[in-house]
Amino acid sequence: MDFLSRIAEERIKEAIQEGIFDDLPNKGKPLELEDMSLIPEDLRMAYKILKNAGMIPPELEDRKEIIHLRDLINTIDDEEIRLKKIRELNFKIMKYNMQNKKPIYLEDMYGYEEKIRCKLMGE
Repeated sequence: MDFLSRIAEERIKEAIQEGIFDDLPNKGKPLELEDMSLIPEDLRMAYKILKNAGMIPPELEDRKEIIHLRDLINTIDDEEIRLKKIRELNFKIMKYNMQNKKPIYLEDMYGYEEKIRCKLMGE
C-alpha cells in the first residue's frame, strides 16, 4: 500500500471507531449495484451517463427505430408506400449491421429490446 492509501485507511478506521458512520442513510442495507457485465468496459461510463440523463445508447435507439418501422410496415395498405418503407427498413438494418459487430435478427429482438431498455432506464 502506498502512503496515501495508508493514511486514508487510518482515517476510515478512526471514523468507524468514533461512530461517524453510524447515522448514514441505508445503513445495514445491501448496496444496489448495477450489473454492467454485459457492457464492454470502455463503454460503461458512457452508458451510465446516458442512463442518468434519461437517454438510451445509440445502438438501442437504432434498434428501436427498426422495430417501429417493422411494426409500421405491417399496418400499411398502400403497396407503393409499403415498398418504400421496406427499403428504408432494409437500409437501416444494413447500416446497423455495419456499425455493430453482431447482425440484427428481427425475429429475435422484439421482446428482448424492451427488456434491455427497461433495465438501462431503471424501470
